[in-house]
Amino acid sequence: MSLELFLPLCTFAAISSITPGPNNTMILASGLNYGFRRSLPHLFGISSGFTFMIFATGLGLHTLFQQVPMLQVVLKYAGAAYLLWLAWKLAHAAPMTAGEASTSKPMSFFAAAAFQWVNPKAWVMAIGALTTYLPAGFRVLDVAMLAGVFGLIGIFCVGAWASFGVAMRQVLQDARSVRIFNVVMALALVASLYPILQGAN
Repeated sequence: MSLELFLPLCTFAAISSITPGPNNTMILASGLNYGFRRSLPHLFGISSGFTFMIFATGLGLHTLFQQVPMLQVVLKYAGAAYLLWLAWKLAHAAPMTAGEASTSKPMSFFAAAAFQWVNPKAWVMAIGALTTYLPAGFRVLDVAMLAGVFGLIGIFCVGAWASFGVAMRQVLQDARSVRIFNVVMALALVASLYPILQGAN
């Protein structure tokens, strides 16, 4: 991959990874409710899962989606339904006591990695990156480099959202504030679907 493509790719990866979306909304809530250390499996799951998804898509899934467009539509709406379920769970989650927070489990590494396959924003980012930044006649190494850029940059961007959630723990001290925060995050999760689903029409 040439430097002419590499630098714009890094910019695209940073902007798309740092902007609000399902992953960032959920990791923000995880940082608030569980702290940074316990959110690390969730964080690494997002980065690893998305990196693998880009790599696999670049090696052949993109062609499959071109041949069977309905498959991408099914994944998009299945992802939207799952996000709505997550938003409902988050909005109705009762604020946890210190004891409950220490024993309850945040999203696991494998759950976060698997979530990327039904995350509408992740698909938009992956297809956009592959169609825009892979050179003509690309090799496996080009796909691996593109996926690696997203994995490396993404982990810092998503980690920043987790850190922001941890910082908010110092502000949101009472149960009512945490409940309001969870409801706002649930609404943000729902709102993140609008531009993605609009793009499918």
